[in-house]
Amino acid sequence: MRSRPNDDVMAEMYRKDPALALAVINDILEDGDQSELLIVLRQLAQAFGGVQAVAERADLNPTQLYRTLSSRGNPGLNSLTAILKAMGLGLQVKPLSQT
Repeated sequence: MRSRPNDDVMAEMYRKDPALALAVINDILEDGDQSELLIVLRQLAQAFGGVQAVAERADLNPTQLYRTLSSRGNPGLNSLTAILKAMGLGLQVKPLSQT
């Protein structure tokens, strides 16, 4: 039996369960781990038809989007919101829970 790369498996999971993708992104945003966020955004881009398709929907240059989502990427707020919007997602600010 041939094994599949982790990114392929995660992209398929996110495609089948968008709520899982949302939960994972929100957890990452709470932790503030940019490298993890970029990994999940790459997997989500794959789930949404690939970087080329997401770039078109986000009205971004595909080459720049590949760079933005690379392990060395550093997406600005405009790019991040455009990428998320192309996937039907958005950022939201919420109060921190009182403990």
